[in-house]
Amino acid sequence: MKNEKTEFNLEDLNQKIFVQDEILALAKENSPRLLNKFRLVEPDFFSKLSAIQPNLKNSELIFCIYLKLNLTTKEIATYTFVTPKAIQNRKNRLRKKLNIASEMDIYKWFNDL
Repeated sequence: MKNEKTEFNLEDLNQKIFVQDEILALAKENSPRLLNKFRLVEPDFFSKLSAIQPNLKNSELIFCIYLKLNLTTKEIATYTFVTPKAIQNRKNRLRKKLNIASEMDIYKWFNDL
């Protein structure tokens, strides 16, 4: 019986890694499927964001996903075909919208959400 439980946990872990890889691949492709896939995998993330700011647009939610995935400014800029400066500006606007203090690391904030 102990072996069955170990195999089950290993299956869960493999499935979780596969889903994370799939989400990262969708992010890198700037895929329109990213938002729906992430919603299926992390429904709590969106309910917590909605509790803080219910009026976030889909484009802002997708940007939040990039930050939750710990992608750097340069990586986000590359995947979304904009300049790093534009990403920095989006981060600042999102900080204001979500009331994230300027001294708070935005990646840590999203990680703790």
